[in-house]
Amino acid sequence: MLSNSSKYAVKAVLYLAIHSHKNKKIMAKDIAESINVPQAYLAKLLQELSREEIITSVKGPKGGFYLSDDNRNFSLMDVVNVIDGDKRLNSCVLSLEKCNAEKPCPLHNLISPSKSVFMESLQKKKIKYFSKQIEEGSAFLPL
Repeated sequence: MLSNSSKYAVKAVLYLAIHSHKNKKIMAKDIAESINVPQAYLAKLLQELSREEIITSVKGPKGGFYLSDDNRNFSLMDVVNVIDGDKRLNSCVLSLEKCNAEKPCPLHNLISPSKSVFMESLQKKKIKYFSKQIEEGSAFLPL
């Protein structure tokens, strides 16, 4: 359901949520190495997220990326929407263009309820919720 780009962006944002703050900015190359994502590709994703103010960036010798308190109040759906828009999550699981509730594909009625719950959770739960789970050890992300 999530593109590789969105997965990379979510991992990067959660990495920043755990390891960064205003006085501790992190370079794209360090994030990329830590989460095992190609550096150039991640840099582009981080620029997009920064442009949309989902994350904060500072240029210069002491620059890098970090999450402010305001950034931590965005949802993971905000991250996904910046990277993929909402079309990816709303698209048919079989990639049929005309699949919808009135004309469902064979898997539509099976997937649709769980997809709705997933999307609602991504929208309601904030970045700080997920980072807290990781910090407390109730969720795992190799960081």
